[in-house]
Amino acid sequence: MTAARQERESAATAPLRRRIAVRGTVQGVGFRPFVYRLARSLNLTGWVRNGPDGVAIEVEGRAADVARFVPRLRTERPPLAHLTHLEEISVAPEGSTEFVIRESEGGARPTALIPADLATCEQCAAEVADMTDRRHSYPFTNCTDCGPRFTIVEGVPYDRARTTMHAFTMCPECRAEYEDPRSRRFHAEPNACPACGPRIWLARTGECPDVKPDASCPDPIAEAARLLDAGKVVAVKGLGGFHLACDARNEDVVRRLRRAKRREAKPFAIMARDLEEAERHCRISAAEREWLLAPERPILLLERRSDSEIAESVAPRQRSLGVMLPYTPLHRLLLEAAPPALVMTSGNLSEEPIAHDNDEAMRRLAGMADAFLLHDRAIQTPCDDSVARVFRGQLMPIRRSRGFVPRPVPLPRAQHPVLACGGEQKNTFCLARDAEAILSQHIGDLDNIETLDYYGRAIEHFRALFRATPDVVAYDLHPEYLSTRYALDAACQGHRAIGVQHHHAHVASCMAENGLDGTVIGVAFDGTGYGTDGTLWGGEILVAEYASFQRVAHLRPVRLPGGAAAIRRPARMAYAYLLDAFPADGAERLAHELLPGLAQSEREAVAWQVRSGSNAPWSSGAGRLFDAVSALLGVCDTADYEGQAAVELEMAAGDERGEAYPFEVSVEGDARVLDLRPAIREIVHARRAGELVSLLAARFHATVAEGIVQLCRWVAEETGLRRACLSGGTFQNVRLLEAVVTGLEESGLQVYWHRVVPANDGGLSLGQAVVAGALLAT
Repeated sequence: MTAARQERESAATAPLRRRIAVRGTVQGVGFRPFVYRLARSLNLTGWVRNGPDGVAIEVEGRAADVARFVPRLRTERPPLAHLTHLEEISVAPEGSTEFVIRESEGGARPTALIPADLATCEQCAAEVADMTDRRHSYPFTNCTDCGPRFTIVEGVPYDRARTTMHAFTMCPECRAEYEDPRSRRFHAEPNACPACGPRIWLARTGECPDVKPDASCPDPIAEAARLLDAGKVVAVKGLGGFHLACDARNEDVVRRLRRAKRREAKPFAIMARDLEEAERHCRISAAEREWLLAPERPILLLERRSDSEIAESVAPRQRSLGVMLPYTPLHRLLLEAAPPALVMTSGNLSEEPIAHDNDEAMRRLAGMADAFLLHDRAIQTPCDDSVARVFRGQLMPIRRSRGFVPRPVPLPRAQHPVLACGGEQKNTFCLARDAEAILSQHIGDLDNIETLDYYGRAIEHFRALFRATPDVVAYDLHPEYLSTRYALDAACQGHRAIGVQHHHAHVASCMAENGLDGTVIGVAFDGTGYGTDGTLWGGEILVAEYASFQRVAHLRPVRLPGGAAAIRRPARMAYAYLLDAFPADGAERLAHELLPGLAQSEREAVAWQVRSGSNAPWSSGAGRLFDAVSALLGVCDTADYEGQAAVELEMAAGDERGEAYPFEVSVEGDARVLDLRPAIREIVHARRAGELVSLLAARFHATVAEGIVQLCRWVAEETGLRRACLSGGTFQNVRLLEAVVTGLEESGLQVYWHRVVPANDGGLSLGQAVVAGALLAT
C-alpha cells in the first residue's frame, strides 16, 4: 500500500467533530428525532438541541461518516421542516460515546417554531385504515410529519399548552409516544387518539352546536355522507375553517348552493376521493400529479375532461376545474363513504371571512347548510385553502394560504423590520425582518367590516406570534384603500409610514422571491393600481430596483366610465374603447350592434362620462383592456367576480393559434405608449364578419404578448438590462404568460415569474416590505 493511500484511509477513519447550526422551520416538526436517527444510522455520536436561532447539532465520528451527515440532513429532512440557513464549523473531538437529544436552550426564536398545516402522511393514513390500530377511523390522527400547526397555535413558545389542544389531556399511550425520541410522535403537540382527543358529531340546522355524539347518531361521518348522497349541503369543519360540501355531480344542489352563497358564477373547487377519481374528471400532468399529492395539498386548476360527470354549474364557462385531494383523516373518511367528488367551497357568504367557530358557523351558514359536521378542536387562526396552477412544470400560486403559511420567504438582503399592509383585493400582509419575510394567510377583499376586523386581529396575532414590533409600516399609495388607512392610523401612533407605488411593489415581489438584486425590467400588468401621477395604472413597464423605479412604457390610457361600475360591467369598458378607437357616431352604432346588453340609457351615460371626464378617471389597466375585448366578443359583459371577463376570454381562446393584430408605439414624454386602437378596430371588423370568437381571442392574446415583448426588447437595447420580471394578476393568464416568456427568452432575456407568492395582489405585501426596507437602508 502506498504512503499516499495510507494517508487517505487514515484521514477517512480519523475522528472528526462538526458543529452545525440550522435555521428555518426546524422546531416542532420532528427535526430533532430525525437528526437523532440519522446520526445513529451513521454511527455518529454527539448531541442535538433547540436553540435561540433554530437547532444546534454536534456530530463526531469517522470523517467519511461525518461528511455524509449534512447532505442527508438536507435531502431527508421531515416534510414539515424547511431549512433556510445552515452553517458548520470544525471543533475538537471530545470522544463522546453516544448521540443524545439535549434539553432546549432558553429564548428560542419564534419564527423557527411554527410550521404550516400539512396533509395527513401515509403512515397516519395507514393507521386510520387499519382495523387493528387504536387510531382506526379516528379523524384527528396526526404526527410530527403532518396535521395542524399554524391554525391551532395560540402563542409562543410553541408547545401544547399554547395551542388549542391544551383542552385535551393525553392518555398514557399518547404520552409515551410524545416522550419517546424514537417515535414519530415525539413532541407532536397535537398528538391525540380516540381515548383522549377531540370528538366529532353531527348537528342539524337549528340545533345547539354543543350537542355531543349520542346513540341517535353513532357514526356522524357516515350520516354526513348519507346526507351528501341524498343531495344535501353539509358544512364540514376542517383544519382552517368550514367548507360547504355537496355532491359535485348533482346540478340541482350545486345551483342551490350558488344561490345560498350569492355566488352566481365564480367557480367552486372540488375535493376528489383520490388521484384516480381526479383523473376521471381532469387531464393531469406528472408535475400536477406531484403537487396534488404534495403535503401542502393546494387546490390545483386542471384541464377538465369533456366527459367529466361534474356538474356544469361547478365551474360555469370554464375549461378547467379546481381540484384538491383529502388532506385530513376526516376528509378521507368522509370521501370514502360519500359521493367520490364533493364541492368543497369556503364556508361563508361571498367575500366574507371563512367561518371557523362552531357557534359562528351555525349562525352564519344556517341558510346554506342542511347539517353541520362539527368537532371540538378549536381553530385559532382561520386559513383558506391555497390555490395554484402549474406552469412549465412549476407551481404558480394564485392564493397562498393553508399549507404554505407561515413559511418564511428568504430575502436577498437583510433589512429593517417592516409591517407591509398589502392591498385592497386578495389582501395579505407581511412581516419582514433580517433576511426573511413572513406573509399572512389569505385575508380577502377589504371591502366589508367583517373582513377589516379579521385583518386587524390577524395582524395583532402575527405580531404576538413572531414577537415582531416593527416601527415602520408600508402601504399602497391609493388613498381609499382600507389597508392604507390602517397604515396611516399606525403612523398617527408613532410608526413611520412609507408609501409604495402599486406596480413597483408587484415587480419588487417578483424580484425578492427570485432572490434578485440590482436593476431589472419590470412588467406589471393588472387591473388597477394608483399611479404617481394620480391616474390609474395597470399596463406598466418599469426600470426598477428595490429603492426606486422609472416608468418607461405603458398601455395607452382610456377613460374608466363610472369608476368601479366599469369594472363590474365590462360592457361599459368595451364602449369606452369603441369611443377611443372610432368616431363617436360609429362607436354608437357598433355598441348597439356588439353590446346588446348595454341599454341606450347606459350607452348615453358612458359616452357623456368619457367626453366630460366626470367620474371617469384615466386608466392604463391591462385588466380593463381584457374586460373590454371580452365584452366586444360576446364572452362576458357583466362580471360576477373580479377578473371574470379576462378569465373567460382566456377560456374562449381554447387551443386556437393566431398572429398578432397590428398595433402602434408612440413616445410621450419619457415613456413609450403601446396603442392598441388598430387591434381593437381589427377585432371589431372581424367580429362583424362572423369570424370565430376563439380565433379572435387567441389573436388578441398574441397581440398583447407581442406588444410587451417589443417594448421590453427596446428597454433592453436602451439600458443594457437583460433580466425581466413579470408580475400582476394579468400574468395568471397562462396563455399570455407562455407567449411573453417565450418571446422574451427568444430575445435573449432572462425571465422571472412568480413561483412562491401570487402574481396578483396577494403578493403585493412582500413587494411593499422589500421596497420599504431598501428605502430605509438608503
